[in-house]
Amino acid sequence: QVHLVESGGGLVQAGGSLRLSCAASGRTFSAYGMGWFRQATGKEREFVSAISGNGAITYYADSVKGRFTISRDNAKNTVYLEMDSLKPEDTAVYYCAGGLASRVILTAFEYRYWGQGTQVTVSS
Repeated sequence: QVHLVESGGGLVQAGGSLRLSCAASGRTFSAYGMGWFRQATGKEREFVSAISGNGAITYYADSVKGRFTISRDNAKNTVYLEMDSLKPEDTAVYYCAGGLASRVILTAFEYRYWGQGTQVTVSS
């Protein structure tokens, strides 16, 4: 069992930055592909970014490409999402997810573990 806890959300003005963190329990963190998803009010959960177990491969949704950066520190069992040039449309609850494969995982149904979410609000 893996327990994921997100942190770092908050209120920021448009154009600002936030850094989300997701701390994972367990001893085999590097074996898990990790991802970030978000869900805005009244909308479906959507993919944001993913990273392979060794951190070598990353993938981004077109809507965040060039503005967000995913990374991981396997020694600290933590995955990060650096969000720059934030827009009001980035407002959502952001969820960290962990999969059972070390490859990049792009679809929500392939993730086994989910955090509780952290709210990100971008004001205009």
